[in-house]
Amino acid sequence: MQLTNLLHIQKPIIQGAMARISKPVLVGAVSNAGGLGVLTTTDSSAQLLQSDLKAIRQATKNPFGVNLMLQQPNISELLPVLLANPVPVVFTSAGNPAPFLKDLLDVGTLVIPVIPSVKIARKMADIGASAVVAEGMESGGHIGIETTMTLVPQVAEAVKIPVIAAGGIGTQAGVKAAFALGATGVQVGTAFLVAEETPVADNYKQLVIQANDNGTVVTGTGANRVRSLKTPLTEKLLATIDSDTFNQLSSGSLQRAISGDIEHGTFMAGQSAGMITKIQPAKAIVTELNKGVPTIIEELF
Repeated sequence: MQLTNLLHIQKPIIQGAMARISKPVLVGAVSNAGGLGVLTTTDSSAQLLQSDLKAIRQATKNPFGVNLMLQQPNISELLPVLLANPVPVVFTSAGNPAPFLKDLLDVGTLVIPVIPSVKIARKMADIGASAVVAEGMESGGHIGIETTMTLVPQVAEAVKIPVIAAGGIGTQAGVKAAFALGATGVQVGTAFLVAEETPVADNYKQLVIQANDNGTVVTGTGANRVRSLKTPLTEKLLATIDSDTFNQLSSGSLQRAISGDIEHGTFMAGQSAGMITKIQPAKAIVTELNKGVPTIIEELF
């Protein structure tokens, strides 16, 4: 099934849920442009989530998504809101959605987990996931160990549900490549960091624009590996061998980045930052990315 048919959207472009960043104004703008905007809930309470859903529904009549990062301590508070006020799509990350997947499906919500491996993709398909996002290590924020180029085709071969490619995709060429690998759509985060509607400090956006192909680094180990832009803080984190010092330096650093603190912030972004050159409306970003989607004629020949 084509992703556009599954999600009832015009363009198979999904705005990745950037933690603490993907707020209702950006979500509504992406969905109004024909893609799928996705709300972050990493800093949400049940009351804030209700308020955000109301704001999105006032901003757009088109489908949108909500992301649940399953390591959040208040998932049990957020789920009742989503069951009482069903949304078109819930994306899950950093955990297993099995305990509540059927409940969401029963109220008409599609469930799409973000996965880092073929093994987990198969598991999600087996428990009834609507689709999966195969995310390579080129992405920003918390990352796995496989690249988009190798992960996406293997996942597409392994499961029968739609596969959405993510990680390092920020241009129409990247979108075209994702479809060539077997994806039916793309999830994009870094390109939307510089959208006019994205609520981060201007110097965060400028750091993305100024980044080159070697402009990101990975700090941390194991499940705590994080890709972000090179800054004075990442230099300190890379030089730190004491875990307590590392945690002290990194704690709260994303919020400091969002506020524009270059010295002490972790400016999460993917390797596609080297291809991002300007601030523009979310609609223009969606339109440009969609130019990489194969046409029917291209698919035939």
